[in-house]
Amino acid sequence: PVLRLLEAQLQDQRREHEEEMEALRNQVDLMQEELEKQQQAFLQTLQLSPEAQVEFGLQQEITRLTNENLDLKELLERLEKNEKKLKKQLKIYMKKVQDFEASQTMVAVERRPHERSMQVAVQRKEKDFQGMLEYYKEDEPLLIRNLIT
Repeated sequence: PVLRLLEAQLQDQRREHEEEMEALRNQVDLMQEELEKQQQAFLQTLQLSPEAQVEFGLQQEITRLTNENLDLKELLERLEKNEKKLKKQLKIYMKKVQDFEASQTMVAVERRPHERSMQVAVQRKEKDFQGMLEYYKEDEPLLIRNLIT
């Protein structure tokens, strides 16, 4: 059984390695094709007049920047979709936390009569605090509830 397991793992690793090698070969082939295209373009550019070389270079740069912009737009769209998904998840989790806090508050309220008989007076030093708390207006009830509890 152990030998068969090891053989199966070895075959899996060999298959993964072969797939990876095939992917790398394809990538090398694509890079070679791209290099050949660039070399041909470079040779054609050398045969052009200086003005035509500048214009060709500008066209190449415009094409490159256009492609880069398209890639960035795709990335931006993916990030915006991900942001929306994460915001939805955050709202769901915030609701769960609020529900949990509400249930904990109810449990704490039920325990208070027992705790009141055991309370001890604690002296506190008065301190001056300066600062600012930033929050959204719709979060004010939650903030006040959390400060109270």
